[in-house]
Amino acid sequence: MNPSREQLEARLHYPLGEALPEPGRALHVAPGVKWIRMALPFALDHINLWLLRDRIDGREGWTVVDCCISHDEAKAQWEAIFANELEGLPVLRVIVTHMHPDHIGLADWLCDKWACRLWVSATDFTMARIGSQSTTGFGGEAAAAFFASQGLSDPDSLAKIRGRASYYPNLVPSVPAQYRRLYDGLQVPIGGNLWRCISGYGHAPEHMALHGEALGVLISGDMVLPRISTNVSVYDQEPEADSLTLFLDSIEKYLLLPEDTLVLPSHGKPFTGLHERIRQLQDHHRDRLEEVRAACRAKPSSAADILPVLFPRALDLHQTTFAMGEAVAHLHWLWMAGEMVREQDAAGVWRFRPV
Repeated sequence: MNPSREQLEARLHYPLGEALPEPGRALHVAPGVKWIRMALPFALDHINLWLLRDRIDGREGWTVVDCCISHDEAKAQWEAIFANELEGLPVLRVIVTHMHPDHIGLADWLCDKWACRLWVSATDFTMARIGSQSTTGFGGEAAAAFFASQGLSDPDSLAKIRGRASYYPNLVPSVPAQYRRLYDGLQVPIGGNLWRCISGYGHAPEHMALHGEALGVLISGDMVLPRISTNVSVYDQEPEADSLTLFLDSIEKYLLLPEDTLVLPSHGKPFTGLHERIRQLQDHHRDRLEEVRAACRAKPSSAADILPVLFPRALDLHQTTFAMGEAVAHLHWLWMAGEMVREQDAAGVWRFRPV
């Protein structure tokens, strides 16, 4: 019998216990590192953001890592942070781990307010710029057509997806016109310490985690989370993507870091037990792939057919779009590995069966 989520979580250690930052305040988690937690209006109801004490070109101040979505509540919380936690010093730069709205939504607002530069990977900068002016797989006609081709047939759901063409720009209304590039292996000096960029794929186009070796700290973004598995999806812009292979290859990199690294995730609480968590994620996807194999052996299956196999609980539309992307990702892993073939039926739906 597979261990429960609670049993798996018990194998990790939470150095701060149940402590959480209060709205508009921060908690110290390491020398020169503060933890901010902001509310999100989704099932995943919060995001963790980070303040790093810094000095750039002789100026003392702070580097912000990730921003929250663009909405008035987040702006108000940031204003409280500016008043309560910056010690009278400015924000000197904004680092964004990846282009998803809860991470980059307020980057332009922050950079404009503090006259500072955005640092992000080139791929995610480009995708965020495109997304803020159109859509990036979260809604609109192209997204609805893609999900229909993967077996989602409920007319109401498809109509709502078509109606979400402005989903991304509503949460990320603008992105700075200029940026500084982050890339794998880049050493970013922050506050007298070097933070090494570690690229990750499968969750976002080019996610950047930050490892502060001297501090023993990893800002993992969404690549390593303590309680939930990272969403790994295929979207309409890259319909044949092998996202799960990219993700599993990416998290292997974290096994090279010390086991006692303090992991600062974007969701959940700071924890230690990095290698254990990587093994849990690997086991999780191995088990999900076996469930998908079994379903496809029973009958040729679309992603929509696989949805209740991977996600037996009830899902709202927001969750369904992510779950559909994840179902496609697992089917594509088996397809790209040569275990499955896919065939398009008369209705244009892709179904997968064993070779």
